[in-house]
Amino acid sequence: MKLFSCQSCGQILFFENTQCEACKSKLGYCTETATLLALNPVSNGEGWNPVGQAQDATPRFLCTNAQYDVCNWLVPEGSTDALCLACRYNHVIPDLSKEGNLELWRRLEYAKHRLFYSLLIWNLPIPSRQEDPNGGLVFNFPEDPENADPSNRVMTGHNEGEIVIALREADDAEREKMRVEMGEHYRTLLGHFRHEIGHFYWNVLVRDAGNEEACIAMFGDHSQDYGLALQAHYQNGPPAGWQENYVSSYATTHPWEDFAETWAHYLHMVDTLQTAVSFGIAVNPKAAKDGSLTQRFSFDAYSATEFEELLNAWPPLTLAVNSLNRSMGQSDLYPFVITPTIAKKLRFIHDLVHHLPLQDVTTGPQ
Repeated sequence: MKLFSCQSCGQILFFENTQCEACKSKLGYCTETATLLALNPVSNGEGWNPVGQAQDATPRFLCTNAQYDVCNWLVPEGSTDALCLACRYNHVIPDLSKEGNLELWRRLEYAKHRLFYSLLIWNLPIPSRQEDPNGGLVFNFPEDPENADPSNRVMTGHNEGEIVIALREADDAEREKMRVEMGEHYRTLLGHFRHEIGHFYWNVLVRDAGNEEACIAMFGDHSQDYGLALQAHYQNGPPAGWQENYVSSYATTHPWEDFAETWAHYLHMVDTLQTAVSFGIAVNPKAAKDGSLTQRFSFDAYSATEFEELLNAWPPLTLAVNSLNRSMGQSDLYPFVITPTIAKKLRFIHDLVHHLPLQDVTTGPQ
């Protein structure tokens, strides 16, 4: 995630900011330019003009969900839609009459908007339910039924474009409890969104784009029974030595999960590297005499077409942030190791995202 600056006063701004803390300007994220804009109200009180734009220019409008403080995005210029490009994909939102649900929805939207930030920068296809009734993207954020037992609680998942994120996942205590119970090293709201959208893009960029053969060669045969594979995973756990070939234990469950976990991991890498670039971070540990961990982050991670550029920059950054976390008594921020096999899978995702020739592990580039 990049940093922004206020066009009115130059104050540093962050992605979720709704107001500049220095000059108090209203802020709105413009998807056309990937910029957080400082805004002035138009003279008649209907809409906003970016700072520096003529008062008689066509006004811009904030997403209607801004009234709930869950969105700070502008509706695309010229659009008659009341919702921004991220919120228009919502189908089921929490019952806001229930105490605490607004804050949980706000956390969900913060994560979802960060997801859409990435999708829009890469200009990935995002067909809506209106455009594709059978497989278009839609988000549901349901809560568990009253007094629900474990057998009928809402399950987070994806089904032909419908992404369900259980509302309880936005409750930090609930999510941490599930993380421990399921033996996961890493479980975050943003991680859920990035994982589930990976399933969606398996449909769009693999199945529907004629890339199944290359994907099978990389991740395995997805035609194996998914239900049985899931049952076996929860009964037996991951196979011994799984860390050599899979980015997480859950990725061992089934080729679909391997793809989705790797997809999410790639998004983690790229967005974190962009953050490092935005802060001008450099890593140059004096203890590493050979200079192997020296890295200055000065490239555009989102537009980098050479995967090696990302892969080479990643270890020095993660080693540094893990050490910082340990200094604060926290567990490692990045408890993963990218082996050569995992790197090949990440490269496959990279090539899909950037529309590059896919590497088939059996035949080479297509």
